[in-house]
Amino acid sequence: MIRVRFVRADGTVREAAGCEGARLLDVAQADGQPLEGTCNGDMACATCHVVVAAEDIDRLPPPSEEEEDLLDLVPAATRTSRLACQIRLTAALDGMTVRVPG
Repeated sequence: MIRVRFVRADGTVREAAGCEGARLLDVAQADGQPLEGTCNGDMACATCHVVVAAEDIDRLPPPSEEEEDLLDLVPAATRTSRLACQIRLTAALDGMTVRVPG
């Protein structure tokens, strides 16, 4: 199991786990995190926007051009913003921290 630490906008921290290959969006939703994922991961919205901790961002593959285009539409996007539907869990991501914007 790959462990992920979720930090909510109010500062609440929860740890969840998912199987290798699982989408971060699915792990977050199963844990009750407030990520909509309106398009069901078809990369047609940005309602699964998360901010990956700066110390963890380099463990992820770079975002696709499509993902970057959608992140450009997110008002609160940061340099480490990603779409949770585009992150697949791997052993290299074990212990990753992501902030769920309010």
